[in-house]
Amino acid sequence: MTRPIVETPDMSIPLPDGTTLSARVWMPRDAAAQPVPAILEFLPYRKRDGTAARDARNHPWFAQNGYAAIRVDMRGCGDSEGLFDDEYSETEMRDCEAVIAWIAAQPWCTGKLGMIGISWGGFNGLQLAARRPEPLKAVVTICSSADRYADDIHYKGGCLLGENIGWASTVLSWFSSAPDPEIVGDRWRDMWIERLENTPFLARTWHEHQHYDDYWKHGSVCEDWSSIEAAVLTVGGWHDGYRDTISKLVSNLDAPVKGIVGPWNHKYPHMAVPGPRIGFLQEALRWWDRWLKDEETGVEDDPAYTAWLMDSVAPDIGLEHRPGRWVTEAEWPSPRIEAREMPLGFGTLYARDPAPFPQIAAPSTAVGMGTGEFFPFGFGPGELPDDQRGDDALSACFDGAPVAETTDIVGAPRIALRVATDQPKAQLAVRLCDLRPDGTSALITMGVFNLRHREGREQPVAMPVGETVDIAFDLDQIAYRLPEGHRLRIAVSTSYWPFIWPEAAPVTATISGGALTLPVRPTAQGDERRFPEPEAAPELPQRAHGERQEDKRIETDVTTGETRITISGTVPPTEDLTHGLVTSSRMEEVWSIRKGDPASANVDMTWERSTGRGDWQTRTVTRTRLWADAEHFHIVQRLEAYEGKRMVFHRDFQDSVARL
Repeated sequence: MTRPIVETPDMSIPLPDGTTLSARVWMPRDAAAQPVPAILEFLPYRKRDGTAARDARNHPWFAQNGYAAIRVDMRGCGDSEGLFDDEYSETEMRDCEAVIAWIAAQPWCTGKLGMIGISWGGFNGLQLAARRPEPLKAVVTICSSADRYADDIHYKGGCLLGENIGWASTVLSWFSSAPDPEIVGDRWRDMWIERLENTPFLARTWHEHQHYDDYWKHGSVCEDWSSIEAAVLTVGGWHDGYRDTISKLVSNLDAPVKGIVGPWNHKYPHMAVPGPRIGFLQEALRWWDRWLKDEETGVEDDPAYTAWLMDSVAPDIGLEHRPGRWVTEAEWPSPRIEAREMPLGFGTLYARDPAPFPQIAAPSTAVGMGTGEFFPFGFGPGELPDDQRGDDALSACFDGAPVAETTDIVGAPRIALRVATDQPKAQLAVRLCDLRPDGTSALITMGVFNLRHREGREQPVAMPVGETVDIAFDLDQIAYRLPEGHRLRIAVSTSYWPFIWPEAAPVTATISGGALTLPVRPTAQGDERRFPEPEAAPELPQRAHGERQEDKRIETDVTTGETRITISGTVPPTEDLTHGLVTSSRMEEVWSIRKGDPASANVDMTWERSTGRGDWQTRTVTRTRLWADAEHFHIVQRLEAYEGKRMVFHRDFQDSVARL
C-alpha cells in the first residue's frame, strides 16, 4: 500500500563552512510521526530543470513506498551556494558526508540512508560508500565507474577519448546557467556572476593527467575494494561506455553485491533504449527494503550476475529494441565460462595451421567512422554502431570459419598480439565483429590500448621501433549470441577517430602472431530470470514550444581529403508547468581530420543554453576547440553570459598542454 506524500521544492541543508545547499525532497506525509529511511541523489545537474523530468518519475515513487527521497544540488550548482571545483573532488566528498549526517539526524529519518544515481551520482555513491559514513547502508549505482582512469569519459586503455573534450565542453555549458530567483531571491545575479568568474578550466586539467596518477586514483574505489561495506546493487547497459564496471564490482567487492546488465544506453533501465526496459524501481525498492528496513525481500538469493544475452541483429544506429534473453550466474566470475583460445593466422581466426605472418595494420585516419558514440544517451542521432564494413576495409582483419553451432559469448574477450610499430608512440583499436549471412559486419565488442602502457599505466614505456613485443588486453565485457553459420572477425587498426584522439604521426603496426580468447557460456535455452514491467510516478507536466531537432552528417572533401563529422541538436523552449521556468538548448560539434595526417585532427564545439521566466531571461554561449601537434594539445574555450540581450560576462580560456 502506497503512502500519501508531500513535496518540498527547496529544503536548505547547511554545511559546516556556512554554505547552504538546496534540496528537493519527497517523503510520506506522516514521516514526522513515523520516520523513514532516506534515499539521496547528490548531483551538479540542476534539480530545478536539468534532472527535473527524471526526478519526477523516480523520487515520488520511492516516497510513496515509504522513503524520504532527497535530490540535492551540489555546491556551486543549480540553486545551491558556493563554488564548484571539479568532478569527485575532496570538497564534494566532504560536502556529501555532511549532507548524509544532516539527513540522518532529522526527526523524519530513521538514521539509515541509501545513495542512488546514474553516472555522476553512481560514481559518488560508490565513493561515499568507500568513506564509510555510518548512516550509509546501501548504494544503487547505475552506469558508473570504479576506476576513474580506465572506465570514465576521459581515457580508455590509456588512450585519450574524444569525449574528454566533449565532456569539458558540455560541463562548461551545463554549469554556467543562473540559479532561479524564485528559489534564491534577489541574490541570483551575484551568485551567478561569482560562479562564472570562478569557472574552472577543466579541459586543461583533464588533458594534463594523461596517465594513471594520484588525480585519477582519488575517487577510484578499485584502489581498495575492501573499503566498501555498504550493500551495492550495480546496474548498466551494453550500449553504455561504463559497461565494464558491473563485472568489476561483482568480482571484487566483499560487501553484499549484485549486478544487472541490460541492452541499454546511458539511462535508467526503466527509461533506456534499446529495450526491453525493466521494472528497475521495483528492483531498487527490494534492495532498499532489505538493507534500510531489514525486511526479507530475497535479494540475497538473486543471481550474482544477470545479463541480457543479445541476439545478432543487422546494424542499426537508432535501434529501439534488442532481441535476446536474460541469463544469470550464481557466482561471478562464473566457473561455467570456458576460455576458448582462437589463434590468429594470416587473415584467419582459429585456423588449425596458421598461415605465415606478418600482417600489416596500415595507418588510416578514416577508421572509426562506424563506431557510434562512446556515450549514447540521447544528445544526437546515430549514436549506436553502424555497419563495420567501412572500418573493416581499412583494418587488418582475421576472419573465422562459419561456426558450427550457436555460441553464447559472455564476459570479456581477450586479445594477445605479437606486434611491432614504426613509431615509439602507438595505439591499437581491436574490434570483434559478427560477419552475418546478410553481408553486414556487426560490432560485438571492442577495446583500445596505448602500447606504451604494456608494462603498466603509471609509467609509460616507448615502443622500440621495429622490434616485436607481446601485448595483451581485454576487450569490453559483452553478452552476445553468435548464431550457427555466422563468422567472427578480429579487426585491428592503429587509429580510431574520433573515438580516441590519434597520435601525431601515422603508425604502421606489423602483426606476427596472436590469439583471441573467447569467454563461452553454455547455450541458454530461454529467459533465466524475469523482471516486472516498469513502474514510475507520473511524468512532469511540461509544454514544449517546438520540435526537437537532431542531425548527424559525415562528409569528405575529395579535393583536400578532409572528413568532417557534424553533430547538431536543438531542444525547443520547454516550460515546466509547475513553476513556469522555460529552458532551451542548442549544440553543434564539428570533428575534422585530413586523410593521412593525424596531426590535423580538430574539433569545434558550441553550446547555447537559455533559462528564463517572463521578463527574467538568461542565456550562456560556450565555444570549445581542441587541436594538437606532435608536442602539445592546444585548448581554447570561451564563455559568454547574457541577461536579456545584454552580455554581462565573458571569459576566455586558453592553454597548451604537453603530450606526455
